[in-house]
Amino acid sequence: MISGVNNTSTANAQTGKPASAADMQNQFLTLLVAQLQNQDPTSPMDNAQLTSQMAQISTVSGIEKLNNTVEGVTSMFSSMQMQQGVSLIGHTVLSEGNQLGLAAKEAEDGTKHLSGTAAFDLEGSASNVTVTITDANGKVVDTIEMGSASAGRNYFTWDGSDYTGDSMDLRFKVTATNGEAAVKSTSLSPNAVVATSITNGALMLELANGSSINYNSVKAVF
Repeated sequence: MISGVNNTSTANAQTGKPASAADMQNQFLTLLVAQLQNQDPTSPMDNAQLTSQMAQISTVSGIEKLNNTVEGVTSMFSSMQMQQGVSLIGHTVLSEGNQLGLAAKEAEDGTKHLSGTAAFDLEGSASNVTVTITDANGKVVDTIEMGSASAGRNYFTWDGSDYTGDSMDLRFKVTATNGEAAVKSTSLSPNAVVATSITNGALMLELANGSSINYNSVKAVF
């Protein structure tokens, strides 16, 4: 049997350098030629044995090429992710959360008022939906009776012109029922993207409220 792979691994372990596929292939061919030159003429190497040894070194070479290809694709994917993330800076994304920020909007008559828009997903249709708005301490600020709502994505807007507290402290809770049965809901909060980064190979979005979310958590982009 030819043991070129093992000999190469031992030599490289002593020098502290990892064996490349090219080094292993050269060592293998050197040993193969030496073994063929010095083999017993009465008992030559079996063709199946030779084929097996050739297949082993081909596999090692192929694995290294595959690893190099995967590393190149991974690097390219990370670069594409960053470009995709940069394009989101300045946009508003919708993700799971219950924060309700206020923004100044100008009406048709020129007057300005504060309002907050958010959303929620319903697992099924609801005959009655109530949105409760609270401050950071859980004190109820206002309630919105939305009536019926269909399954899926639903939006609401709250006029917060009279609210005098910190708008970043506002939270909301959705209560939905269909007759006597409760309908499960998922609160979705809008936030502006201010920066992006790659963490452990994942694209992360840094939001205006100071939090960070994975790009895969984005439900919608405005």
